Amino acid sequence: MSRNPAAVATDEALAEQAAEWIVRLSDGDEAERLREREAFEAWKRADPRHAAAASGMERMVGQLRSARADAGGNGRPARAGLDASFAGQRRRGRVKRAAAAIALALLLAGPAWIALRAWPPGYLLADVHTATGQWESRRLADGSQIWLNSASAVNLRYDERRRVIELVQGEILVDVAKDAGRPFLVETAHGSIRALGTRFVVNRQSDATILSMLESRVAVRTASQRADSEAIEVSAGQRVRITAASVSRPQEIDARGLADAWQRHQLVIDDQPLDEVLDELARHRPGHIHYERAEVRGMRVSAVLPLDDTDRALKLLSTSFPSLRIRTVTPWLVLVDAPPPSH
Repeated sequence: MSRNPAAVATDEALAEQAAEWIVRLSDGDEAERLREREAFEAWKRADPRHAAAASGMERMVGQLRSARADAGGNGRPARAGLDASFAGQRRRGRVKRAAAAIALALLLAGPAWIALRAWPPGYLLADVHTATGQWESRRLADGSQIWLNSASAVNLRYDERRRVIELVQGEILVDVAKDAGRPFLVETAHGSIRALGTRFVVNRQSDATILSMLESRVAVRTASQRADSEAIEVSAGQRVRITAASVSRPQEIDARGLADAWQRHQLVIDDQPLDEVLDELARHRPGHIHYERAEVRGMRVSAVLPLDDTDRALKLLSTSFPSLRIRTVTPWLVLVDAPPPSH
């Protein structure tokens, strides 16, 4: 018999709560970590389900950190090992890889696998990451500056030839310092963006990367393009959607308005599907927003929503869509649906 969707959503919310605690315990100074640790222990004692969710996450993160320690603090071998485990079924006949996949499945049994959707291994092992609701500015060794918004993560790969930022998850704003001898690139699974002395925003989504140009120009190549193939140039005031196989036609945007929205922690939406808006709000909110994607996909949104106050953002959405039902079960669990009108 299938479980009640609300019960399933509650389990997911608990797992994501546990993951959020784990992330917060890895950030901040020592005094802050001690305060967070005390609060975390109190949270676990408050409910046996909290302790169970936390146990799965702590076990997983402990193994990931052990893999990183074995590599002398470098997270890439651990990430590579996990990627190999997940990709094991693509190459049959490799006993070691199959065993790794089984071990990983056992490790993630219970609530921890749910939380991996919010906090995947690549995020946990990234060079720089932000927790839910946290925004961070980081000046890099070359003088460039990046801003990470909520639940975002990057790896920094600088050497004598290139400056590369790998966007693992979330969204960043980049202000590039000039260095004629070393090109500056932002890379995702969908392609690469080479700065031509510029300022821009990159948002990595599950199926595409969204590039929004604020100043100057960049050269874009998809993941499937050869290194010697001609790149696509994108200029200030344009936005493109990059997939592994293609780059969309540029869409005109208000570059100054987008930059202001970043400073104010706002989400500016222009005729966007509601399910994508809920996904973005969920990245800025601890816990879980549960909804059926097919039920809300037909609704489209044009609005400016506060990312620092997702309760208010959800209330604004419910005002705009009277047919939308938004129920806050706990601060960590929101149920969204669009029930048919009663006759």
